Amino acid sequence: MEFVKAFLVGGVICALVQILMDNTKLMPGRIMVLLVVSGTILGALGLYQPFADWAGAGATVPLLGFGNTLWKGVWKSMGEDGLLGIFEGGFTASAVGISGALIFGYLGSVIFKPKMK
Repeated sequence: MEFVKAFLVGGVICALVQILMDNTKLMPGRIMVLLVVSGTILGALGLYQPFADWAGAGATVPLLGFGNTLWKGVWKSMGEDGLLGIFEGGFTASAVGISGALIFGYLGSVIFKPKMK
């Protein structure tokens, strides 16, 4: 049942984003930034973590979850390192996700022939 809940929640998030992309003139990059910032704001307000605990991977895998991860890293690092933690905390918390995206993006470009639009 946990997989079904994660699938449905992740699908609803993706469907809402697709509707936003189809019905507005916002560029995909701006929508991605909007999602990350929204996840950060919801995390700062304490609303995202209970939702993520309930929804599992359906809430942590999309970009909203990435924003929440950045916020948690910044908050933890601010407590340990003070003001410097604002700059280093997000990178520390999300280093695995960023590294994975870069590595797999590079491997994809090596294996397949990239095409410009």
